[in-house]
Amino acid sequence: MLINEIFYSLQGEGRLAGVPSVFIRLAGCPLHCRWCDTPYAQSVSAGTKFTKEWILEQVNRYPAHHLVITGGEPMTQPILPELLKVVRRPGTHITVETAGIMFVRNLSCDLMSISPKLSNSTPANPTQAAAHERLRLNVQALKDLLRHYTYQLKFVVDSQGDLDEIVRFVEELPDVKLGLVFLMPQAVRRQEYLEKSLWLADYCLHTGFSFGPRLQVMLWEGQRGK
Repeated sequence: MLINEIFYSLQGEGRLAGVPSVFIRLAGCPLHCRWCDTPYAQSVSAGTKFTKEWILEQVNRYPAHHLVITGGEPMTQPILPELLKVVRRPGTHITVETAGIMFVRNLSCDLMSISPKLSNSTPANPTQAAAHERLRLNVQALKDLLRHYTYQLKFVVDSQGDLDEIVRFVEELPDVKLGLVFLMPQAVRRQEYLEKSLWLADYCLHTGFSFGPRLQVMLWEGQRGK
């Protein structure tokens, strides 16, 4: 199985923010988002082949009952269904992180954490931008994911101009509960994160969306392995 890295940290985002979790990062993502915080995992070549036994050994090193399968983009990796079966243990909660660009049936996970990419995510490189715009929104895949899995939706908000786009986006999806929609400040540094958090938290109070923390930025400013 091709793995980019396995590490132990706090879940930084969404409804399980703050929960100690083991993260298994797969390699490969076709989107190349402008503000991607894991560019080192974008290429499939960034993965190393490990045995099932080695992966389980790494996971079992840590006192956590929560596993997070992340990337890259896990849903595009053929190994995902098998990996989930390998790491599934009694009492384990598994989250799959995805941009929602593909639907895969019958995955053994407890939470589908979906982060659709807004227009603010388009990369500057023209070739990458063309591919990104073609792939970043798959409304049918999103509808299928919401229908078949326990979910949360997370949106990275760069500026107040993104908010209307989020509202329009959510209105396209059937019966989305606003409390399951998390709006998260886009930032690399703690100070920027805090500044954006103030107006975004106020917006959430007025609309019913959930404010989504990003503990990896607030605590460690995006340090790898955190």
